[in-house]
Amino acid sequence: MPLPLWESEGVETALALTPRVVVGSLEELLADASERSPFLTSDSKSGNSFERVVINGEAHVVKYVHVDDDFTIRALGDLGPSALRVWSSGLIDLSPAHIDHAVVAAAGGLGRNGWGAAILMRDVGSELVPPGDDRITLQQHHSLLDHCAALSASAWGWHDDIGLTPYAARFQFFGPGMIEAERDLGFPTPVPKIAATGWERFADRAPAVVRRAIDELRHDVDPLVDALRSTPSTFLHGDWKLGNLGAAADGRTILLDWSYPGEGPACHELGWYLALNAARLPESKEATIESFRASLEHHGVDTATWWDRQLGLSLLAALVQFGWEKAFGDEDELRWWCDHAVVGLSLL
Repeated sequence: MPLPLWESEGVETALALTPRVVVGSLEELLADASERSPFLTSDSKSGNSFERVVINGEAHVVKYVHVDDDFTIRALGDLGPSALRVWSSGLIDLSPAHIDHAVVAAAGGLGRNGWGAAILMRDVGSELVPPGDDRITLQQHHSLLDHCAALSASAWGWHDDIGLTPYAARFQFFGPGMIEAERDLGFPTPVPKIAATGWERFADRAPAVVRRAIDELRHDVDPLVDALRSTPSTFLHGDWKLGNLGAAADGRTILLDWSYPGEGPACHELGWYLALNAARLPESKEATIESFRASLEHHGVDTATWWDRQLGLSLLAALVQFGWEKAFGDEDELRWWCDHAVVGLSLL
């Protein structure tokens, strides 16, 4: 019997990609725009700026991306940035039957040192999940999970040869280095400052064994990364939160904000989804986990040999990333994540 793909030395999944054109200036990108006006979105918390533009009578949105503006890009050291590379490489077009990314064009080489980009999208605001605290419907929940699984399945076994978000870097979000760097800048955007306070709360509220272990992993993610690398990899969007998601008229999932794409474990998408959308899920986390696994199987991924290990490690990873956020929540939510972190720690 052949080894599983991720255990077969030198074997990688080759994707048939069609590169996309990147124009070299904002003037070229918006040459046909008849109206332009700046606005703010929930994503502006990262520091990005946006414009609404009208091109040939149709509404569009421009997102401006540069390391000087976005604390997440600073945390990743993402010069380029990845949101542009995932477009130019064609990776953004994976799973077209399930995903509508809404991007129509992009410009690169913008801003200081040419490190920035402008991403031009159709205005799909009316199709996005409405903001607020209401639970989404079970039907939409299952559709989002299924389409996330379809995207993962479309690149199963893929390893990054493009230079997107480094495997280990996504597990260093809100780590000590990122927070201290933002503190030195005077916390120009609020989220890192909130995270710093959240980690102080986590230290007070989490069980001692979990607190110590999470603190160690925040300072050194290598044990977690090494363990996750023993499980299958795929292409990740990286930010599967409701603020980036919607339902297109043709049934596809609208998936925006391709800021953290790269190689990683499919269960990372699941852990991120569970952590950031917890208050709005229409079913339990356990049922959500089983739904995602069933969808992977439906899309041709055999989960029998690796699922428990990758899931346990990915839920631990989610607490390494978002323990600060869970420390602001209720006791049941924090306990759920701490209990699953203990399981993940046993797999290191």
